[in-house]
Amino acid sequence: MTSRGERPRTGILGTGSYLPKEEVSNAEIAALTGADEEWIESRTEIRSRRFAAPDEATSDLAAKAGAAALARAGLTADDIDHLIVATSTGDSPQPPTSSLVQDLLGARRAACLDVNVVCSGFVYALVLAHGLMSLRPGTRALVIGADVYSRILDFGDRRTAVLFGDGAGAAVLGPVAAPYGLIDFTLAGRGDQHRLIRVEAGGSRAPASHETVDAGGHYFRMDGRAVRDFAMREVPPALTALAVRSGVRLDEIHHFVPHQANGVMLRRLTDLLGIPHDRTHRTLESYGNVGSASVPVALDSAYRSGALRSGDLVLLAGFGGGMALGAAMLRWGAGAAWHR
Repeated sequence: MTSRGERPRTGILGTGSYLPKEEVSNAEIAALTGADEEWIESRTEIRSRRFAAPDEATSDLAAKAGAAALARAGLTADDIDHLIVATSTGDSPQPPTSSLVQDLLGARRAACLDVNVVCSGFVYALVLAHGLMSLRPGTRALVIGADVYSRILDFGDRRTAVLFGDGAGAAVLGPVAAPYGLIDFTLAGRGDQHRLIRVEAGGSRAPASHETVDAGGHYFRMDGRAVRDFAMREVPPALTALAVRSGVRLDEIHHFVPHQANGVMLRRLTDLLGIPHDRTHRTLESYGNVGSASVPVALDSAYRSGALRSGDLVLLAGFGGGMALGAAMLRWGAGAAWHR
């Protein structure tokens, strides 16, 4: 139990995920992009991904992941005080996608907001929820990462179209007793490199028009090599510093749950960090890069596999558009019945 006068920590009470039913193989992507099927797997280690159905939008995926997390936490939507959706592919510019998710779930008491930090979004949202809960001890938050990248991919650009899929992952946060829960975090931005990942049109600088659509301005664009260099340069020192502040070494981490950007990149990154590959949780082989959803989807997969045990150290790390990175160190467990 938490000692008298000691504030409870923020912990994860339940996780959930939702991946659309349509599985899209490398053979299908090869037919769309002109890329060789073997080239796709050798460059990315991705074998398949999921695409949302025509009648599914980001809010639909997010609500299903959120409902799964609530069920695993043994809570209802009415128990949630803060609802944060991390996405870069919201249903529309307005209203916030979180408001649509609130309506779908019936989370009528929750304050709703969206966070757009692209692939770092879930970790940013988790840390933001922690801040809100610290100001109001005893409250609970539902944090969801969700993206539908299939709607903004240019299948004429094989460098990006082979990487992405659609999905949503969620976590319910609530007070837990020390030593469990969030230990420390790091958030960082490099806005001077914002053009490495972008969707150029559709906002106030280049409003949607026939001209922007004809020019492909509504499609996702990425300088893959520069993004890889960013990750290799910026992520290792940031995670090393976080581990030092948390009082552990990176090779002592039981579970590393990184953004599922690219399989080859992840292998290089874990080698640089000195984290064993068998402690790194990966879902990209089956789901590809699902943007803001990749960290929570991988975390939910790790939980459902039975890998996470009470007391284990878990390191979450997102990095990508902005450019930005976010990481959180936590100790798994809270004493709730669902925890192993």
